[in-house]
Amino acid sequence: MSFFKKLFSNQKNDSKLSQEAKQTLDQGLEKTKTSFFSKLTKAVAGKSKVDDEVLDNLEEVLVSSDVGVNTTLKIIERIEERVSKDKYLGTDELNAILREEIAALLSETNSGEESEFIVPSTTKPYVIMVVGVNGVGKTTTIGKLAHQFKNAGYNVVLGAADTFRAAAIDQLQIWADRVGVSIVKQQMGSDPASVAFDTLQSAVAQNADVVIIDTAGRLHNKVGLMNELSKVKKVMQKVIPDAPHDVLLVLDGSTGQNAFEQAKQFTAATEVSCLAVTKLDGTAKGGVVIGISDQFQIPVKYIGVGEGINDLQVFNKYEFVDSFFK
Repeated sequence: MSFFKKLFSNQKNDSKLSQEAKQTLDQGLEKTKTSFFSKLTKAVAGKSKVDDEVLDNLEEVLVSSDVGVNTTLKIIERIEERVSKDKYLGTDELNAILREEIAALLSETNSGEESEFIVPSTTKPYVIMVVGVNGVGKTTTIGKLAHQFKNAGYNVVLGAADTFRAAAIDQLQIWADRVGVSIVKQQMGSDPASVAFDTLQSAVAQNADVVIIDTAGRLHNKVGLMNELSKVKKVMQKVIPDAPHDVLLVLDGSTGQNAFEQAKQFTAATEVSCLAVTKLDGTAKGGVVIGISDQFQIPVKYIGVGEGINDLQVFNKYEFVDSFFK
């Protein structure tokens, strides 16, 4: 049995997406899939055997699909190993081989099989600090995340610690009102750490299950960013010693290689523990999910595959690969 088949045969039934969510994922990855396989078809046109020329063409396809150079080279090396073992590997098998290798890569970083929004039962409140540049869909992701957690039966509190922009506070308030969750905020220009402190105190008083803290979305110099985020974390730990339990970096999938640069900046500035990749439905650059997860060895926890309030999904590597190669 192939590695990929083993992965899928070992899935738990309860880890699968609902039919509606799976359909949304299929549609959200449609542009990426169409672009990728159009390029792949041209790469193997007129060829029956996987040879050096096909591999060179495949390398170009993967790089141009925003998988990233390092991850592309890793995939090519794995396929080269298979070609060396099987002297005649047909191009008609390339689709299945790619599917297996991408699934294997994602499995190295993304161990979770969940498809539902759950929080650790041993951690209350579960504190998420959200980072990312302006314009990537950070506030929208926080709002949708709050909605999903509330729908799952959790008591959610938001903290508006992006005090650099008045619009950031206002946008988070709109989402809090829309979703029906509590929000803690101060005036624009307030100390972000003070907002985070107040938010955690309020969450503890409310017996909240989940706290989501927004932070400034500007990429000023790395030292300044590091100092600000470190201060926010230290102040939160005065209320909850092991907070934050996750530092979630939000990346815009439609920016392709720029998302790699943002990941590089933020992973250098703070200990990012998981990723949310947004706007995958509007782009053919969905390959960034594979590349960023592999290159930075950080699990992708959530993906945005539509504009609807329910279109933020827990990342399930099996379902993602299945939709990508469907």
